[in-house]
Amino acid sequence: MRRLLLAAAIGIALLVAAPAARADPDTLWRFVSGLCVPNEQQHGNPAPCALVDLHAGLDAGYVILKDIRGATQYLLIPTARITGIEDPLLLRSGTPNYFAAAWRERSYTEKAAGHGLPRDVLSLAVNSPFGRSQNQLHIHIDCIRPDVRATLHRQLAAIGNRWTPLAVPLARHRYWAMRVAGAELDGADPFRLLAEMKPGTAAAMPQHTLVAVGAELPGGRPGFILLDSQLDLVRGNHASGEELQDHACTLARQLPR
Repeated sequence: MRRLLLAAAIGIALLVAAPAARADPDTLWRFVSGLCVPNEQQHGNPAPCALVDLHAGLDAGYVILKDIRGATQYLLIPTARITGIEDPLLLRSGTPNYFAAAWRERSYTEKAAGHGLPRDVLSLAVNSPFGRSQNQLHIHIDCIRPDVRATLHRQLAAIGNRWTPLAVPLARHRYWAMRVAGAELDGADPFRLLAEMKPGTAAAMPQHTLVAVGAELPGGRPGFILLDSQLDLVRGNHASGEELQDHACTLARQLPR
């Protein structure tokens, strides 16, 4: 059974990483609902996931899965059937704040890195349907790219509490940014902040990607920088915010332990 579960874990992680044209878009959902959740319910064992959290019920639970790419990348995946950023359920009253849960589970990435990481090294990303292979919501938890971190540090003073375009591109693509105060994301759901505070976005959520990066705001206050980019196939932008992450977690090796 252990070998079967390990093989399944490797197989699904490879499918998540594969180009959309070669991947079954429902594999991730079948993996979560057919392996991790039943194994937790029947045996108290989340394998092949790292964690199955059902304390709020199956419709509000989630799993944490180690992605095959990189040493430090994990995925948070709801146990409810939610296709992705475009799913109206994410904006419905009572739907869990999955970004907040993903931030709380960042310790999996830190443990994989071998030590704690400053908040501005950690990031959460959700890709658009055009930049993903799976039609089950999954939030990528991993380190931010060093160049992106440096750019955000330089631009921090210009990032306010409303969505505004960044003056410089990230990963050669145009991004909008806003900042959110607080050590956690429990009181600020990024999906809602994007749909409700950026004009014209609610009706076009399938064209958007969303990233949350930990930050230290002016005055030393903890917070986050939220980043959004929109599909632009002419410029090669598939609205894949995961492009801002570093699955090699270079910063974990550069920063003092």
